Amino acid sequence: MIAPAQGPQLRHVGLNLLDSDEMEPGEAATGLYGFWLFLMSDAILFALLFAIYGTQVAATAGAPGPQETLKLGPTFIETLILLTSSLTFGLAAIALKYDKGRRGLVLWLCVTLALGIAFLGFELSDLRTMISDGATPNRSGFLSAFFALVPTHGLHVAAGCLWIGVMLTQIAVFGTDARVKLNLLKLGLFWHLLDIVWIAIFSVVYLQGASA
Repeated sequence: MIAPAQGPQLRHVGLNLLDSDEMEPGEAATGLYGFWLFLMSDAILFALLFAIYGTQVAATAGAPGPQETLKLGPTFIETLILLTSSLTFGLAAIALKYDKGRRGLVLWLCVTLALGIAFLGFELSDLRTMISDGATPNRSGFLSAFFALVPTHGLHVAAGCLWIGVMLTQIAVFGTDARVKLNLLKLGLFWHLLDIVWIAIFSVVYLQGASA
């Protein structure tokens, strides 16, 4: 009796966990499902911070308001930097999926890390300028909500940069085995979420604040 031929095993569409990988597809799916739950909880955190900001944006209490404190020029540069970092991380994912070597993967991860650090540098400069101009979080509800929302996103970007550094170390030590690929896939989801959140911040906080 001839056994029926088995079709190709379903793989993840992003970073194929195949060839010499030891990880079972079910194990990979469970890890990704758990990470999606974490991302959803993080999205809820930002949604709450946006809601607080929306209720406090007019509560200036005589302190500088959005038009006086928010600068579109530097923030637009930050936006371009972060969106470009999303592109370079995508190129890193392509290099991981199709290239045999690790040179392209490491190169694009390093570029993404450099862009993330540049974004943080611009953001810290903006926050330092606001504080030096007297726009501190204790002066009004608006400034308290602003400093709760924007620096929280910055802390996430800093965590993402640290994660990229860890992944570069893992690639150097372990190569691109199944667990490294899975961790890179999780990192990609996290990094792209930060881009989405920043677009919302730029639109809701900066664009609306400058036009208010």
